[in-house]
Amino acid sequence: MANTDQSFRAFEQAGWEDPGVVAKYHKHLSDLTNQSIDVLLEAAAIRGGSRVLDVATGAGYVAGAAAKRGAEVTGIDFSAPQVRMARERYPGVRFEQADAEALPFDPDTFDAVVNAFGMCHFPNPAVALQEAFRVLKRGGRVAFTVWDTPERAVGFGAVYAAVRAHGSLDVGLPAGPNFFLFSDPEQSTKALQDAGFTSPSFRQVPQVWRVSDPDEIFDAVTEGTVRAAATLRAQSPGAREAVKAALRETVMAYKHGDYFDVPNPAVLATAVKP
Repeated sequence: MANTDQSFRAFEQAGWEDPGVVAKYHKHLSDLTNQSIDVLLEAAAIRGGSRVLDVATGAGYVAGAAAKRGAEVTGIDFSAPQVRMARERYPGVRFEQADAEALPFDPDTFDAVVNAFGMCHFPNPAVALQEAFRVLKRGGRVAFTVWDTPERAVGFGAVYAAVRAHGSLDVGLPAGPNFFLFSDPEQSTKALQDAGFTSPSFRQVPQVWRVSDPDEIFDAVTEGTVRAAATLRAQSPGAREAVKAALRETVMAYKHGDYFDVPNPAVLATAVKP
C-alpha cells in the first residue's frame, strides 16, 4: 500500500506542478467550484476571529472568503504553482506549500479545517482526516466538499461514462482512491468517525457547470485536470474522438438560451472534534 500511495502521490504532484494545468483548472473550473464556498464556510462555523486551515487551497478562493469573514486563515497546498497563485490573489492571507497528510502544525491549533474538492487528490484521505483531527481544537469542525455521484454530477460523470463506453479506464495510471468515494454518505460518515470525529452530517449542494460551447467540458478536463486528463490522453485517437462526441451530445441536452447549464452538484460533509 505504501508503494501504491507513493506512486499516486508522485503522479498527482507532478501533474499539479505544471503551471499550465493550474491556470487551465482555474480558467475552466473556478466558477463551478466557487459556488459551494459559502455553504462550506457556514458548515464549518467560520466567523470573525476563527483560526482556519484551508487544506488543498488551490488558488486560495476558500481561504480568501474565510478571511473576508474576519477569520485568521492559513491555506496549504502541495502544489507550488497553486501557492504562488494564491499569494498573488490574496496577499493578506498566509499560504504555505505543505502535505495534507503531514500537516506542519501543532495539535489543537485551529477552530476549523476546510477542504474544497481536495479529497480525491490525496493518496490516503483517511490520513488527511486524521491530520485534520489532530490540528483541530476540541469542539472544532471539519468540513469538506467533493463531487456528487457520477449520475448526478453530470459534467464529470459523463466523461467517465463515455470512456467506459468507447475506450478503457484501465490505462495503467497509478492506483489512487476512487474519485467518487466520498460522494457516498456512508463512506464519508465512516471515514469521519474512523478519524475520531462525531456528529457527522452530509448534504447535497446544487451547482451548475455553465459553458457556452458544448465541447468546453471536454477541453476543461483535457487541459485543466490531472487524473482524468491522463485517462483521456491514454485513449486511442478514435476512442478519444468518440468520447468527445458522446460528451458533446450529453452537454447539448442542457442548452438554455445561449448557454449549456450542466448539473454538477457537490456534496458537503462536516463533523466535530469532541
